[in-house]
Amino acid sequence: MGRIAVASIVILWLIPVSILVNRIVPKPYMDEIFHVPQAQQYCRGNFRSWDPMITTPPGLYFLSLAYVASLFPGLFCMQAVSSFPDSCSTSILRLTNGVLSVLCSILVYEIIAHLRPSLDDKKATFRAVVLSLYPLHWFFTFLYYTDVASLTAVLAMYLLILKKKFLLSSLLGALSVLIRQTNIIWMLFVACAGVVVFAQSHQRNSAEVVEFSRSKEKDDLSTNRKGVSMISNLRKRRADNGASNQNKFPSQIGVPMTYSSGLFDEIQNIIIISWNHFWELLVSFSPFFMVFVAFVAFVCWNGSIVLGAKDAHAVSPHFAQLLYFAAVSAVFMLPVHFSLGQVAVLFQQFRKNKLLNFFQWLMALTVSFLSVQFFSIAHPYLLADNRHYPFYLWRKVINFHWSTKYLMVPLYVYSWFSIVSNLAKIRKALGAVYFVACAASLVPAPLIEFRYYTIPFFFLILHTNILTTGVGFLWGFYIFPSIAIQCICSCSGHSLGSMKLGHRGSYGDR
Repeated sequence: MGRIAVASIVILWLIPVSILVNRIVPKPYMDEIFHVPQAQQYCRGNFRSWDPMITTPPGLYFLSLAYVASLFPGLFCMQAVSSFPDSCSTSILRLTNGVLSVLCSILVYEIIAHLRPSLDDKKATFRAVVLSLYPLHWFFTFLYYTDVASLTAVLAMYLLILKKKFLLSSLLGALSVLIRQTNIIWMLFVACAGVVVFAQSHQRNSAEVVEFSRSKEKDDLSTNRKGVSMISNLRKRRADNGASNQNKFPSQIGVPMTYSSGLFDEIQNIIIISWNHFWELLVSFSPFFMVFVAFVAFVCWNGSIVLGAKDAHAVSPHFAQLLYFAAVSAVFMLPVHFSLGQVAVLFQQFRKNKLLNFFQWLMALTVSFLSVQFFSIAHPYLLADNRHYPFYLWRKVINFHWSTKYLMVPLYVYSWFSIVSNLAKIRKALGAVYFVACAASLVPAPLIEFRYYTIPFFFLILHTNILTTGVGFLWGFYIFPSIAIQCICSCSGHSLGSMKLGHRGSYGDR
């Protein structure tokens, strides 16, 4: 019932907004001037034609071919088109992402239901609908870009790995890389998540870490002994009950990877179980390895990760990109990260180990200041194209004054600590892998591009324990942040209708 409800709600806004967009903007818009003609070449069967300005693989075009092929018989019978190439109009190609957005919303619902089985159907449906309204995702639903297809393929891959369908997941991973090559990072993240799921399922039904649990229990007992008399009593009880204890240990399951266990404990348990099931793990995840090897071979053959416009996409150490992502994600999750309750949680965590946490905050602030000073890149296209929001945020916020970018460092650091704190409640090992994946996908990108944040944002919010519900959930997550961003940009006096969240104009994933 939840899937049907989510799909129906998404379709209710998809159809009228798509009609409105195609009436106002009937011709290819912005980067569509590259994508649409390329897809139309494929519709004509000209698969050797390639626009050198397009940087992403042709996965989206193949999906569009399959979609148009399913529509062509009906369009031909209604005499709407006279040939197959005629059916590849701009509006129909855009509708490819519309269909994928419906599928994406269903995938979001399925993942929420899988990760939180205790959540009732209405709340899961509401959260899936709200996530489908995420501005950076919602906007490109009505245009012919790779974003929606990329997100859909990645989420489908993740859902299948959660259901332990490793082969199908790897095939979706290959498709996601064929749509956008940077998805290789998220395929590796999903594979690592699969290893965690694999280890968790095997640990529940085996006693592979019994020796580890024994040593840990003995350490706990030794620290709790108080006085010589207590020690003698414990020895006496052990001598009397030695036989019964020996019978209990073999049936004991190893220390579970509970949410309260430490990061190193989780990693140690995962390594132990993975080693004991090495061959089974190798067989299950070998398809992912094959996709990765094929990707490496492509990069070696191509000489770069991108297909075209290689000079504009040179890999750069843009460490400040991680800071911007944290701030943007925290703002769009306002009720989670900027509530009094979350501040209190972080303060309590700081008080538990003041010296260690003080050192962590000091190191984070130092690294962030250095990143802002030496690894903050102002790409030429960011400075030249005033048709996107980052242009105005860069001018009116980050560079409002020479000191502004440094004054924002505490916000970046707080955002990351809040994000890590929420992820740690779910699973620390997966949170660590998530941070590495974010760094690997965002740091090499020289341009401040909000669209790059969509996939990591979805993974973040799917693994965050959200207590806010109802209208406040929708208001706090999207409406208020969107209004705030638009107010900042409107100060320039430009029409907001000519700008886009995270759109680069003449540069980027084409």
